[in-house]
Amino acid sequence: MNTWIAIGVTALGCYAVKLAGLLVPAGLLERPLVRRFAALLPVALLAALTAQQTFADGRALVLDARAAGLAAAAVALLLRAPFLLVVAAAVAVTAGVRAVGG
Repeated sequence: MNTWIAIGVTALGCYAVKLAGLLVPAGLLERPLVRRFAALLPVALLAALTAQQTFADGRALVLDARAAGLAAAAVALLLRAPFLLVVAAAVAVTAGVRAVGG
């Protein structure tokens, strides 16, 4: 498939999704269930993406240095560390485990 065709189809798809969002009646968006769903959906998608990127390698499940880095980030979050410290802890632990050969 030509790259420009793929770019054009993607651009049209993005425009169609944006247009569909603008056509939704305002009354529908004000319903409590819809508001709660809209608030929780990004969190669920980010959690799923994080889990997929951490524990999957192609079609196989893996437990490697990325899991240790995620665990370090979780501990830092539980200790209410600032965001940059959370990221630094995850990076340092992941690099350390990989350097040791894990």
